[in-house]
Amino acid sequence: MGVSTVAAARWVERWESQQQRYAVDREETFTVIADVVEAVTADRSAPLVADLGCGPGSLAARLAERMPRARVLAVDADPRLLELGRAHYGPAVHYVEALIGAPGWLDALGTARPLDAAVSSTALHYLGERTLRRVYRDLAARLRPGGVLVNGDHIRPDSAGIAGIARHIGRRRTERVLARAHDDWDTWWSGVAADPELAALFAAHDDRRHPRCEGNDLSLSGHLALLREAGFHDAGTVWQFGTGHVLVAVR
Repeated sequence: MGVSTVAAARWVERWESQQQRYAVDREETFTVIADVVEAVTADRSAPLVADLGCGPGSLAARLAERMPRARVLAVDADPRLLELGRAHYGPAVHYVEALIGAPGWLDALGTARPLDAAVSSTALHYLGERTLRRVYRDLAARLRPGGVLVNGDHIRPDSAGIAGIARHIGRRRTERVLARAHDDWDTWWSGVAADPELAALFAAHDDRRHPRCEGNDLSLSGHLALLREAGFHDAGTVWQFGTGHVLVAVR
């Protein structure tokens, strides 16, 4: 069932392109997230960081490159994406299969050590509000005091009028800088599933599917309220463009 590095590289690169369709400032977001984690863990000899909803590990790999002394755990429920990431990024990242928000999901990390940081990029909006509340509580209990949750995602501004303008600004920026010749979510999945080189991988996990999107429409203040309720003592935005935010919560 092993995936060749050539096939993995091909599909991870196409994954990168299709993800940028939905987050045109993705690389800038990754850089900001890494800046936050690096600053918060500067006094740690071997920080422990978890990337939640990692896909094939794009953000996790960048963190591992930026912080070579860190142990970076890439967490996702889809074993096919995890296997592509293992084959492409190699041993710098430690891959963990877990359904975020399921009972006991943090046990899959395989360590009782507190996290120094938990990060995520365009993944947590898939969770329904009830599940997200539970995830925030779970993370607040697992992060060390002073540890952080850093979430780069699309988050609705509180004002309905500003939210509409923010969406418009985001669309216009995408039109200006992004060529749309590459995959979207559906064409990426149909393409990777049809690749003969990955037939064994998909056959081995034929009964597995990417988790269903519950979705939430929480505004920025809604996220902040849930984070403080969960036990984070401070939270706020450190970067924003349009509806794209990097939200930091401090344990």
